[in-house]
Order: sequence, then structure tokens, then C-alpha cells
Amino acid sequence: MSKTNFRINVSLPRRSYQIVIGGKGLQGLGEEVLKAGFHVGTKILIVTNAEIAKHYGKMSLESLQQKGFIAKQLIVESGEKYKNLDTISLIHNEAYKNQLERGSLMIALGGGIIGDLTGFAAATWLRGISVIQVPTTLLAMVDASIGGKTGVNHSGGKNLIGSFHQPKLVLIDPKTLKTLANREYCAGMAEVIKYGIIADSLLFSKLEKSNNIQNVSNIEENELVDIIYKSADTKAKIVINDELESGQRAILNYGHTFGHAIEKLCGYGTFLHGEAVAIGMVAAGELALEKGIWDQVNAIRQIKLIQKAGLPTEWPNINDDDVWEVLKSDKKVKNGKVRFILPKSVGSVEIRDDISKSEVVSCLVNLRNRFFKEA
Repeated sequence: MSKTNFRINVSLPRRSYQIVIGGKGLQGLGEEVLKAGFHVGTKILIVTNAEIAKHYGKMSLESLQQKGFIAKQLIVESGEKYKNLDTISLIHNEAYKNQLERGSLMIALGGGIIGDLTGFAAATWLRGISVIQVPTTLLAMVDASIGGKTGVNHSGGKNLIGSFHQPKLVLIDPKTLKTLANREYCAGMAEVIKYGIIADSLLFSKLEKSNNIQNVSNIEENELVDIIYKSADTKAKIVINDELESGQRAILNYGHTFGHAIEKLCGYGTFLHGEAVAIGMVAAGELALEKGIWDQVNAIRQIKLIQKAGLPTEWPNINDDDVWEVLKSDKKVKNGKVRFILPKSVGSVEIRDDISKSEVVSCLVNLRNRFFKEA
């Protein structure tokens, strides 16, 4: 696939939008904002962090200002520990200072944390103003920027405070990945592998055959754009069918139930989100083995691909009882039952709420034994 300019339509009943991949990229931001229906003179607040602003802040501001928008930039701290209501207050204060109105716009320029913060700030300013997502990490491009999930962390768990607030546009410029730390790039590849397991066996096989998925500087642009497109398209289709996660959209949480427990118990920032999800997928695969719904061959395929992508697979040294307590407080718990997304085959998963604490503990013991023996 040599084409490097895609438009994916996310057709929703109330708030449809496009995912634009490639094209003029950030240099065409102002033009794309006009196409999204905003008029000249609209007040815009770009929310970003210092590292992203250094590379892309000026370009983004100039692109908007050249099209007649009144654009300002706010730099917030980066990192999971700043994904909280204090940072939301900072964004709200800046919105007040710049007199953002109901017809105004916030733009999230950065990774998943910036996207979640900006999306939630927009959802709660004046009871909701528009937001545009401009992701600059692979994880945000293929996952966090799409689907309207926004939110911040609570001391009790990850993303417990939030709302659904669909963007007016998602603009993906793959060239921004050139300045992304390779560890962050690999973390994003975890979400790509997730799409292969839950819905796209061809994507999974493509990743298995690729020699370059572990290093952003080695992968060819066409291959990278193809991976981004297929992943974003898969998520868009799932979101279209279940916008508010009342049913099948829950499969997008594959690896996340265990992954969120890892992030909380190991301390936010010890593992990147994608790294925790990678380990969470291995754990979900082990649990599926124990339930007899998928086989050893596919479990090994998954582990090998995760390792090939430069991601961790070994379960960390955390207490099993603590893991269960965190799982019970997960926002995906329904009617008091923890919901797990378990693989049946490469390309197919199912939602289960019949997993007991003893089964989870047995799974974690088996994980530790598996990797101890391999070491």
C-alpha cells in the first residue's frame, strides 16, 4: 500500500468526524480545521507539553494563524502522574483567560495523556466545547485519539474520572514519530498487536513477517502508514458499532484489565501504558489457556510477537491479592463482576465475566512459573 493519505469516516449518530492520516500533516492543520467546519476568527487553545511544543508548537500555531484563527498555546507537564484534576484546572483557567466560548475549540497536540486531558477539559468547559485530536505518538494515533474516551486518573485507579466526548477531527501526521523516543514507539506497537488479536489476523501475520516493528527509525514509511491505517480503521469500525461501550466495544480493552492493575501497583510511570498492556495481553492469554478457549500455539505466537516488538512479557513482582482488589475496582466491572477480554484465536476474542479470584491467582502463578523456567 503506497498511498500515504487516508481519510477514515467515523460515522456516528450525533458527532461524525474524519480521521485524516498523512496529507499535509501538521502544516495543513489550519486547512483541516476549516474543513471541519470552524470559521475564521474562532478562538483555539492548543494544549501540549514542552517536548512536543519544541518540535511542533510553532508549526501548529502558524498553520492555524495563517488561516485566520485566534490560536494560543498552553504547555502542561507530561507524565501519568500529571493526568489528574489539577491539570484539568490549569486548562480551564487558560480557557477562562482566553475567553473561550461555546463555539471555541481545544486542540490536543501530543500523546495519549495530552489527548485524554484536553478531551476531558473540553468536555467540561461550558458544558462541552469542541476538541480536535492531533496525536504525536503511535499509541495515540492508533488508539487513544479515536473514539471519544477522555478522562483522568483517581487515587483508586486509572481513568476513573472521565466522559465520552468525540473529537471533531483526528489529524495524524506520521512524520511526528521521527522525534518519538523508541521506547514510546514500542509501547504504541502493543496497541497495534492488540488489534491483530481482537479483530485482524492479517495484520497480526503482517507484523510477524515484518523485520522492522521494533525500531521507528528502520521501518519504511509506507509500512508504518499501513499499520496506522489498519489499526485506526479497526478501532473506528468498533466505535461506530458501539459508541458508548455498552457492548462489543469492550473488546478494545484487551490486555487493559491486567495492564491497569500493573500500572497502579507498580506505580504510574514504572511501565509505559503500552508496556503494561503488553504484559496484560500475555496474562489474558494465559487465562484463556486455563479456560480452554485458545491453544498453546497461539499463546506462544502472541508472546513472541510482543517480544519481537521490544515489549516486556514477564509478570511483575506484585501481590496477587492486591491485583484482585484493583481488578474489582476497574471501571469495566459490571454488576459487581470483573469483565475480562480473552482470546479465542488470532483475530477473535470474547468477553467473560465468570472468572473467579482463584482462577486469576492460578493464572498469575502459572505466568511466574512459565517465565522462570524460560529464564
